[in-house]
Amino acid sequence: MKKIECIIRPEKLEEVKDALNQLGLKGMTVSQVMGCGLQKGKTEYYRGVEININLLPKIKIELIVKDSEVDRIVDTIVKVARSGKIGDGKIFIYNVEDAVRIRTGEKGENAI
Repeated sequence: MKKIECIIRPEKLEEVKDALNQLGLKGMTVSQVMGCGLQKGKTEYYRGVEININLLPKIKIELIVKDSEVDRIVDTIVKVARSGKIGDGKIFIYNVEDAVRIRTGEKGENAI
């Protein structure tokens, strides 16, 4: 099993969710997060005063999937979330040793 963790632009969330639902994914965790990367934040003006904002709002989506589904899911997320501009986000993939469904006690891939 793998954990796919992706950081995307907030405005791309609904498109990514719809695309993942079309792939038949049953569950995901979505969090609102703040961060910066190559973008290094942005400068805005409020009442004529320059304000540097170095942590930008992002969305983090976490998925636990079978090894065989990883490439298809990652390709879909990249295709849907890409705008071609700095700040599109990142995808991280981790190994998951085990999973347990609390309600039934099922383990491994049966728990996801």
